[in-house]
Amino acid sequence: MNGLPTQFFATLVRKANEQIAAGHDVINLGQGNPDRPTPPHIVSSIQEAAANPLYHKYPPFSGFPFLKQAIAQRYKEDHNVDLDPETEVAILFGGKTGLIEIAQCLLNPGDVCLVPDPGYPDYWSGVALAGAEMAFMPLREENNFLPDYSQLKESDLNRAKLMFINYPNNPTGATAPASFYEETVEFAHKHGVVVASDFAYGAIGFDGQKPVSFLQTPGAKEVGIEFYTLSKTYNMAGWRVGFALGNREVIRLINLMQDHYYCSLFGGIQVAAATALTASQDCVTELRDVYESRRNALYAALASIGWHARPSQGSFFSWLPVPKGHTSQSLADLLLQEAKVVVAPGVGFGTHGEGYVRLGLLSSEERLAEAVQRIGKLNLFG
Repeated sequence: MNGLPTQFFATLVRKANEQIAAGHDVINLGQGNPDRPTPPHIVSSIQEAAANPLYHKYPPFSGFPFLKQAIAQRYKEDHNVDLDPETEVAILFGGKTGLIEIAQCLLNPGDVCLVPDPGYPDYWSGVALAGAEMAFMPLREENNFLPDYSQLKESDLNRAKLMFINYPNNPTGATAPASFYEETVEFAHKHGVVVASDFAYGAIGFDGQKPVSFLQTPGAKEVGIEFYTLSKTYNMAGWRVGFALGNREVIRLINLMQDHYYCSLFGGIQVAAATALTASQDCVTELRDVYESRRNALYAALASIGWHARPSQGSFFSWLPVPKGHTSQSLADLLLQEAKVVVAPGVGFGTHGEGYVRLGLLSSEERLAEAVQRIGKLNLFG
């Protein structure tokens, strides 16, 4: 237990709550918690299903077939990816659970996992629980926040068994082209590494650009899997529904591990999740448009106070450089203390996150504008 990494977001929440408890009006842009409600037709679906005695019993260990069929149908319609519901889909208690489980399935002590830096901190947790080691892949702005595989050490590659990639990216908001995934499949084949593609923000791409799924790449299923979640796409973060998709052997291992941990999700939630996936996707389009509008409003406001950055291409995050004289942590602390605005310091996402802070597009345009106005009064940008 002592070897587990510090839970970064827990510290962030504690600091914000201290200010709220002191009576301050805090604008929290530091977390990735969707602010809009789950669409009504999905809520109605679980309300009806909850009354069905069929779902009051234990569900099948690996979940109901209808939910696996629904995710396969969604991937076919959205990405033209064919999935066998029975052997290439695993139901997860949220995407985060799968990110932890795959490390425990594939890594032994002494093995190496390739991890993006900056990246989602919970990748580190599964590696720690497996007793394995991490080798970080720097994501630099000059390389469009994509890893440069040619820069990785041979000594790390010789021990690497697993790698995480994540586009649209948390925290940078970058997206990846199809050519990157082709390069990744080739890299994974060459080095015998399993790819874990975190596609949590797969429905949120801006400027008319649809995010590319790793599984669209020829040969992807041979070398890895993709994680998908309903948390962001349908505002279902609290419902805890995710999926692992792709390579049959890895899916078998995840299902096997979960057989020892769980007895799958409550059946009523599985019904509602299938409703989300198979009903009209207009709510998804509307949500993406909301985030894009918020992004545009935020960057316009930031420019007005002299805080300039490359607009995010996807996800619901903005990745902003800190002004001279500050670290990411000192800026985050200053904004909380003086402006009552919560941002996430980039260093919390890895060493190469230093020099940036992350803002979430998870408040109304009015609150985003107010947050920027408060920050502007500090005269940090000349």
